[in-house]
Amino acid sequence: MAKFHYKGRDRSGARKGTITAETKKEALAKLQKNGIRVTDIEQQAETILNRDLVIGRQVKLEHMVMFLRQFSALLAAGVTVIDATAILSQQTESKALKKTLRKMEGEIREGRPLSDAAARQRKIFEPLFINMLRAGEATGNLDETFHDMAEYYERQHRTRQKVVSALAYPAAVGVVAVAVVIFLLVSVVPTFVGMFADFGGELPAITQFVLSSSEWMQHYWYVVIGLIVLTVFFFWGVRQRKETKYYYDYAMLRMPIIGNLMQKAVLARMTRTLSSLFSNSVPIIRAMEMVGEVVENEVIERVIKQSRDALERGESLTGPMKKHWAFPPLVHHMISIGEETGSLDSMLSKVADFYEREVEATTDRLKSLIEPLMIVLLAGIVGTIVTSILIPMFEIFNNVQA
Repeated sequence: MAKFHYKGRDRSGARKGTITAETKKEALAKLQKNGIRVTDIEQQAETILNRDLVIGRQVKLEHMVMFLRQFSALLAAGVTVIDATAILSQQTESKALKKTLRKMEGEIREGRPLSDAAARQRKIFEPLFINMLRAGEATGNLDETFHDMAEYYERQHRTRQKVVSALAYPAAVGVVAVAVVIFLLVSVVPTFVGMFADFGGELPAITQFVLSSSEWMQHYWYVVIGLIVLTVFFFWGVRQRKETKYYYDYAMLRMPIIGNLMQKAVLARMTRTLSSLFSNSVPIIRAMEMVGEVVENEVIERVIKQSRDALERGESLTGPMKKHWAFPPLVHHMISIGEETGSLDSMLSKVADFYEREVEATTDRLKSLIEPLMIVLLAGIVGTIVTSILIPMFEIFNNVQA
C-alpha cells in the first residue's frame, strides 16, 4: 500500500497526517468517511526512512499452516467466511496475521470476496495463495483449498528445513574453526614467542609459519573480520540482484554434493507447486507464471518461462525441459505421461513425493558424511598450531636434559 500525506479540517479544526491506501481516490474516501474535509493530499515518496522494515517472513510458516488448517475446519463445519476470519483473528499467535485478518474481516463485511481482501495484503499472502483462493471460490471448494494449501506449505517447510539443517552444520563448524584459529594465534601463540627467542636455535618451518601468522594476526585481525563480512555481503548482494542471481544459482546447482541437494529441493518445490495449482483448477499458463515466481532459482525459472512460451505456441510443456541439464529424465518423462493421459496434477504429485524423499535421504547422508569431515578439519587446524608449539618445546627439553 502507498502512504499519503494530507492536510484538511474536521469539526475540531485543522488536521494533518498520513494515511495508507492503494490509490489516492481510496485515501480520499477513507478521510471523508472519518469526517475530514481534505484540502491537500500527496503520495509520500518511498525511501529507506519511511519504508516498513521487514526481516524475513512476517508470518512464520508454522503459524500460516495452523491458520490454514483451522480455516479449513471452520468452513467444513459450516461457519461462514466472515465468522471464520473473525474467530481466527482472535486465536492466531502471529501479531502480523492477527492484524491482517482484522483488516480482511472489515473488507469482507463491506462486500469484498475473501480472495480480493487477501490480495490487498501482499506482504502476508503471496500470489500463489491468492490465486488458489480465487480458484477455490470459483469452484465452491474453499475448505478443500485451505486444506490443500496447508498441506502444501507444510511440505515446503519440511523440505526447506531439511536443506537448511544439512547446510547449517558445516557453516557452524566453519565459524567455530575460524574463531578458534584467531583465538589461538592472537592469545595463545604469542605467550611462547619469548621462550622460542631465548632458545636461540633455528625453529622448524611449521613453527616459523605459525609465529609469522600469529604476528600478522595480532596487527591485522580486523582485516580477516572485514574480509569475512565483505564476502558475506558480496554473496548476499549477488543473490539479491536479478542480473547476477542467475550466475549464483547456476554455481550452486553445479557445486559438488551440495548442488545435487539444491537441485532436488528446487525440483520438489516446482513440481509440488504445479501439482497444487493444477489440482485446484488454476489455468495452466497462469500456473506456469506463478511457479516461476516461487521456485527461487533463476536457472529453473528461465526454463519454466520457456516451457510457458512453448505452451502458448501450442507445443509440449516438456520441450525446453528435455534440453536442459537441470531437469533429469524422470521429470520430463512423468510430465509427458501426465500431458498424454490428462493426469498432470497426479504425475507432478508423484514426482514431488519422490524428490521430497530424495531430499530427506540426501540430507541424512550429507550429515553422516560432513560431520566426521568437519571434525577432522577442525582437529587438523588446531593440531597443526599445537604441534608447531610442541616440537621446539621438546627440543628445548632435550637440550636442557643434555
